[in-house]
This record gives sequence, C-alpha cells and structure tokens, in this order.
Amino acid sequence: MALQWMILTYVVAAEAVIALLLTLPSPKAIKSTIVSFVSLILQPALFIVPFAGFQLLDIYWKNEHRLMCNSEICTSSERDRYEKTIYKAQRNVILCAAAILLYWSVYRICKYYKEIQSLEAVEKRFKEQ
Repeated sequence: MALQWMILTYVVAAEAVIALLLTLPSPKAIKSTIVSFVSLILQPALFIVPFAGFQLLDIYWKNEHRLMCNSEICTSSERDRYEKTIYKAQRNVILCAAAILLYWSVYRICKYYKEIQSLEAVEKRFKEQ
C-alpha cells in the first residue's frame, strides 16, 4: 500500500525541482533548452493527474467507510490507531494536491515562456521591417 505514496512523493519532489529550475534566472540559451526538455516530458508525465485523482477518491472512500472510535468503549491503542490513520490520510491529501498543483504550475510556466519567446520573435520581425 505504501508504494503508491512513495511514487507520488518522488514525483512531487521531481516536480518541485523542475519548477525551481524553471523559475531560477539563467541565460536565454540554457533557459530555452530547459523549457524545451521539460515540455517534452510534460505530456508523458500527465499520468500524475489521474493517478493523484484516483488516490484522492481512494482516501475519500476509506474515510467514509472507516470505523469510528468516538465512544468510551475504545481502548487507547484503538484510538491511537484511528488518529494515526486520520493523520496519514490528511498527509496523503496534501501530497495529492501538491502533485496536481505542481504539475499545473510547471505546465503554465513552460507555456508562458513559449508565449514570451513567440512575442519576442514577432517584436524582432517588426523592428526589422
């Protein structure tokens, strides 16, 4: 069960590093190379959005069907286990949301950079005329 969360954690870390690389100031040649490489990776990496969405649905379903431990009949170990599962679920929801948000951020950064490049090319053509 923990394998999918480990995979999601590594994907979020990779997306964070990519977002950091895209937002750091660098020379135009290096920046355009990075953006073109990331743009090639973005389409195959789209799998993370439905994967994270499915994990969110799984967390929701488990939350709806979880045994509640609110009465005085519960032992302290049962109550601790219940609280631990709640904390893990909250952590995993944040992880899924971060995966989707970071993917969207990287996609938008690449798209904005490509638009800026095309506008600079148009401006250069107008200056030459």
